[in-house]
Amino acid sequence: MSPREAARRRWARVAWIYGLLLTFGVFFVGPFLMGFLASLKPDPLEWPFTLRFAQVSPKNWAAAWRLGRAGSGDPWLGGMRPGREVVLEVAYFWPEDTPPPLEAAVPRRRPGAGMGAVFETPYAADHVRLLGPELVEKAPARLGEKEGYAYRFRLRVVYPGEGPFLERVPLDLEAPRGALYLGATLDPTRFERRGRVASWDNVVPGFVGYVFHNYVRAFREARSLETGESLFLRWTLNSFFLAAVKVITTLVFASMAGYALARLRFPGRQALFLFMLFSMMVPGQVTFISNYLVLKDGIFGLSKLFGVETLLNTYTGLILSGLVGAGAVFIMRQFFESIPREVEEAALIDGATPWQTLFRIVLPMSTPALGAVAILTFQGTWNEFFWPFVVLTSPREIYTLPLGLLSFRNAYGQVGDWGLILAGGFFSMVPVLVLFAVFQRYFVEGVSVGALKE
Repeated sequence: MSPREAARRRWARVAWIYGLLLTFGVFFVGPFLMGFLASLKPDPLEWPFTLRFAQVSPKNWAAAWRLGRAGSGDPWLGGMRPGREVVLEVAYFWPEDTPPPLEAAVPRRRPGAGMGAVFETPYAADHVRLLGPELVEKAPARLGEKEGYAYRFRLRVVYPGEGPFLERVPLDLEAPRGALYLGATLDPTRFERRGRVASWDNVVPGFVGYVFHNYVRAFREARSLETGESLFLRWTLNSFFLAAVKVITTLVFASMAGYALARLRFPGRQALFLFMLFSMMVPGQVTFISNYLVLKDGIFGLSKLFGVETLLNTYTGLILSGLVGAGAVFIMRQFFESIPREVEEAALIDGATPWQTLFRIVLPMSTPALGAVAILTFQGTWNEFFWPFVVLTSPREIYTLPLGLLSFRNAYGQVGDWGLILAGGFFSMVPVLVLFAVFQRYFVEGVSVGALKE
């Protein structure tokens, strides 16, 4: 075989391998990408599913930015303040020589269903005035086999005098039968009555308010009845807090327990290790009743010494019941077993105690295992649903994000508002993906690279 043919075969094998990896990547990333795109749509259940819709159009991005800045001075989240005016243009095809009669109105429409319908918010219809539609251009046009005229109209939304800040200004524009929509400054959110009514949920959305409309709704509409703060933000912070505490306690206790099981010699060490393995085989659904009763009584009544009757509906009970998992101890124990004993013997010769050996010698060499345990613990705590669902029942302010998404399902699923539910679910995946992307090198890093010198 000639060198050129060998090189050709080698590059062919490389091409097959990379092609296979690319195929697997598209297969696994595809649903993730489709879920993200669906979360941007006003109606994620539309069929057939299309990749071209208003929220991914750069023209609409620029228009939403300009309208948000004109309405409130905030091009990101938009809204409308007193003394502001925004201009919206829309074009229709009409076969007749006279302009089509359009009817525009600012409807009294609540910001959303479910939780958003509970709070009293100012209606834009009570504060703004709509001027128009005013004909600004007429030009001959041909649409398919139809001949007619393209009419461009201008609508002005004015907020005179004084009043509250308006987060949204909805608009409905009704055209007569036979008039065909051609385009607008900002594409409508949806069409109703067989395309006769072009409806905008907000004509001053801002860039983020238009593209990530469902995400903004998740933070704005889910609010506490008592304090008015964003429940979705509170649920996210609660999950971050619990995950961070669980990661810290797991790393501390799992590293110490794993090192004791791997290196120290004491009576019952093997029996303790076997018992730990057995506990990993028992599902949590088998022991959750007994664990619930322990928390209900305040850990056999010990919490009453501190004036706490029960540990239910508290983060203390949730944290104490999961300080460390047997799986994390097992991972650390197996990793410590793979570290050469010569490193610890050298430390002992230099006068280091077991504690100093663990924290100054062994743990710095264990960053791959510590990183893997941290990621797995964070992911498990962040996505944990069953045990928090048992322990945390009220009030809603103490929910974690998975429990909050369940309340989203109960509040918005009944009215078919799946866009907000999908946005909340997709948002809950982002922290885990970011954490894995940042710390993925710990999964492939060597065990003790550079620990021993030749």
